[in-house]
Amino acid sequence: MADNTNANYEIATLAGGCFWCVESDMEKLPGVIRVVSGYAGGSEPNPTYEEVSSGATGHREAVQVTFDPTQITYAQILDHYWRHFDPTDPSGSFGDRGYQYTSAIFYHNEMQHKIAEASKQALDRSSRFDKPVITPIIEFTTFYPAEGYHQDYYKHNPVRYKTYRYFSGRDKFVENHWGDAADDVIEAAHDKTPATPAGNDFIKPDEDTLKKTLTPLQFKVTQEEGTEPPFNNEYWDNHAEGIYVDIVSGEPLFSSTDKYESGTGWPSFTTPLVPGNIVEKEDRSLFSVRTEVRSKTGDSHLGHVFEDGPQPTGLRYCMNSAALRFVPKDKMQAEGYGEFLYLFD
Repeated sequence: MADNTNANYEIATLAGGCFWCVESDMEKLPGVIRVVSGYAGGSEPNPTYEEVSSGATGHREAVQVTFDPTQITYAQILDHYWRHFDPTDPSGSFGDRGYQYTSAIFYHNEMQHKIAEASKQALDRSSRFDKPVITPIIEFTTFYPAEGYHQDYYKHNPVRYKTYRYFSGRDKFVENHWGDAADDVIEAAHDKTPATPAGNDFIKPDEDTLKKTLTPLQFKVTQEEGTEPPFNNEYWDNHAEGIYVDIVSGEPLFSSTDKYESGTGWPSFTTPLVPGNIVEKEDRSLFSVRTEVRSKTGDSHLGHVFEDGPQPTGLRYCMNSAALRFVPKDKMQAEGYGEFLYLFD
């Protein structure tokens, strides 16, 4: 049995209607150690299923996902979660009606909060659904495991579970809105690469077009894995509020709230703004092993990440200014990045 008490593991708490279904969907992900069905967010201590089902406890049916962040990211957990329920329903979930069956993301720390907000806004902006994404993002307070007979229900009662799930309309909804992409995150997590977030329809231009639209330095850095000179680049000492996006694709990468003075002469960050937009690869080009950082959709070389940064992450994302475009806070809304303005409240 896997050790689910490892101090390096993380927890995601998610509500998406019937916890039997959410549990079975989340347990498919590599890197997930354990999924527990239960009741979250209410004030009633140790509620029973009957009490929660009555709608009087303030709890939602939810699951707690224990996962290994070295195998799967929180952003990937959320991306998979979004693909398996209806996040536009404010009154319940498929055949189950009432507050206790509504969806929610319960964040456990500020990093989860940031990632969840960005993930929700990206999905909403994608217009995948005809209605807005209304799933609330709420600070975690309480979670009580459900009764034993609810745990791994899909394994112990497969016929009843499959019948319930099919006739609830959940499977049809997922098929109609996601099709084969419903399980893209599973494949991506196996390959240890982020799945492309919903709604990102960027198509990378060909080389000739990039040479015309980028400066020679931008092209050398992003397309040829070049490095700009330290202390002689656009953003190494930029202290303005805003976010940094890929110069090629425009995908959001880093925030000024996570930027710090590393003394290296390049813009340095403690963490990505949207981890799902970052790809890390082994780099042996300079007779040493480093970790290269690239953008997911633009496939731009951005820089490298090192383990000599400040806490709480201990990481230094050392980026090339030439791979980035800075969007100041007062222009973020107009340029389509308004979902990240909460960072500067």
